[in-house]
This record gives sequence, structure tokens and C-alpha cells, in this order.
Amino acid sequence: MRIRTDGDYAYRRDAIERAADFYDCNRTKAVVSACDDVPHFVRAIQQVLERDDLTLEQRREIAETLSTRAVSFEISTEVSTRTE
Repeated sequence: MRIRTDGDYAYRRDAIERAADFYDCNRTKAVVSACDDVPHFVRAIQQVLERDDLTLEQRREIAETLSTRAVSFEISTEVSTRTE
């Protein structure tokens, strides 16, 4: 698999490099590690946001803090996840 990192996609190289630095490994392993980790992190965040001992305001603050460019958490009376 090839990932374009030229022109408008140059930001991808920076993201991949940050992942490689974070995981302390090569870029390929970093991409695979991030892809493996994200679904686990999303499920864990959903579990935290569904806790009964948090107030609505606390849930909203956590959701805002943990939302990213690609994954956002919105709080109403249910926890929902949107990916782009």
C-alpha cells in the first residue's frame, strides 16, 4: 500500500512521522499500530462517557477534550461517535 504525501497530502507525512516517533518504530509499523489502536481507544472513550457517575457537563468536557480532526464525540442523552 502506498500513501500519498505530496502536494495537498504533505500533512500525512508529518502525521506518520509523529506516529513513528510516538511508537518509536519505523513508519510502516507506526501506521499499523495506530490503525490497531484507534478502535480500542474509541471503545474505551465511549465506555468512559457512558459512566453513570459523571455529570452531563463532565461528559461534554471529556468528549470535547478527546475529539480529534477525524473522530468526534458528541453528548446528548446517548454517546455517539462520528468518523470522517
